[in-house]
Amino acid sequence: MHKNIITRKINKLSLTAFLLIAWTSTAFADQIDDFLVKTMKEKNIPGLQLAIVKDHKIVKTAHYGLSNIQHQVQVTDNTPFPIFSMTKAFTGVAIMQLAAENKLAVSDKISKHLANLPKAWQDLTIRQLLSHTSGLPKILNGHGVDLIANGQPDPAWQKVLTLPMRFKTNTQFEYNQTGYILLGKIIDKLSGQPFVDHIQQNQLKEVPMPITLAAGFAHTQKIIPHQAQPYVTGASGKLENLQITFDPFFRTAAGMSATASELAQFILALQQEKLLTQQQLDTLWTPNILTNGKTAGFNDFENGYALGWQTISRNQHPAISASGGNANSMVIYPNDDLAIVVLTNKLGSLPINFIDEIAGFYFPEMKAENGWGMSKALFSLYQSIKAKGFTQAIAVAKQLQQKQGLTFDVAKINTLGYRYVFKKQLEKALEIFKLNVYLFPENANTYDSLGETYAALGNKKKAIENYQKVLELLPDNTHATKQLEMLMAQ
Repeated sequence: MHKNIITRKINKLSLTAFLLIAWTSTAFADQIDDFLVKTMKEKNIPGLQLAIVKDHKIVKTAHYGLSNIQHQVQVTDNTPFPIFSMTKAFTGVAIMQLAAENKLAVSDKISKHLANLPKAWQDLTIRQLLSHTSGLPKILNGHGVDLIANGQPDPAWQKVLTLPMRFKTNTQFEYNQTGYILLGKIIDKLSGQPFVDHIQQNQLKEVPMPITLAAGFAHTQKIIPHQAQPYVTGASGKLENLQITFDPFFRTAAGMSATASELAQFILALQQEKLLTQQQLDTLWTPNILTNGKTAGFNDFENGYALGWQTISRNQHPAISASGGNANSMVIYPNDDLAIVVLTNKLGSLPINFIDEIAGFYFPEMKAENGWGMSKALFSLYQSIKAKGFTQAIAVAKQLQQKQGLTFDVAKINTLGYRYVFKKQLEKALEIFKLNVYLFPENANTYDSLGETYAALGNKKKAIENYQKVLELLPDNTHATKQLEMLMAQ
């Protein structure tokens, strides 16, 4: 009945009105394209894939730029991108699938499923491994994905078994790959097949995700047809090739390659309960609660960690995310029937920081220009500065403090300044950083940001003054020392 009513309404539309609707839809898509092309230029991203799911349908896929700079290979919708730690989202689903088969519970102590563990490890739960709250010692040495014990897998594993715990379990969040190796061992044992086979059979084939399936879990170690080459900004500031090899026992933590459109299909499969029931999905996406009653994650934005997925808890448009390599993110907005996948081949591009801006094309209040993500005080400051002019930033802040009693946060003002840095609007950024120095004259980071901006604008004298102020407050600050040496040498 509902469909017939819609059909009758469409039949009554004039041709002009119908064409206007079609044009508006196209123009909307073009706005997203324009935004991403501009963002790629600002962040020096060679190639990018996009997929958007709205109301349980894929409404947009797109690709931009180069998958391989050396050979000038264009990105297509079928280009597989290394997704790094986004692999953990699939590990979380695998654990919940085993829970659905009553082979485990996420509250289980890991000693129930694995023998010969160090005593301090035995009471850890599967949930704590998944949410990075275990306190386990780290199997990586802090240099990329290099293993301890000279990078050798077996010696590294034997060594990590002897190391002390890093903190009391479930008292804090600390990103940790050791727990995911243990999860792989649990999945291998309880499923009766290697982790890779289990993911391929129970997720990639079920969705289906043929390109992801064919790419496997070898990341850049093996030749994957048409795979995007990952890049990183080198010491010179130019893009350089990135070569990373993940050892096979590391597969639960990283190693997959996928396309944005297939990840969108994966999201749809979750929404349609093809892989998990809604109740199981709710468990998958519920953040772990620490002993202090709070959640914890990477930062104030991704402020919780669930079962292989990050959570973004906030009053409006809360979200679930999975990211990898600071290069790829998929964000699901459950209350809005919206999900956005962005894959790039530039580590450090951090699409998690601009996916909300894409969501803003559907929900305008989420646009940064409309104050999204700001505190009440910062929003008032931002709006007043926009109205009265950036050169009036200090005067505006004084007035808001005196008349409204507003207080400001140094980190949030700094973040506002960098919004304009990223937009290459350095004069505006300069005024925001000047304001931060005025408000927080004892904070060294405010002078660092101001000095950096003066340097970018070519004002060597002012840049030197501000870096010298950093060293007055923090004499051991190596960054400021290095910047001063470079400026003095010019």
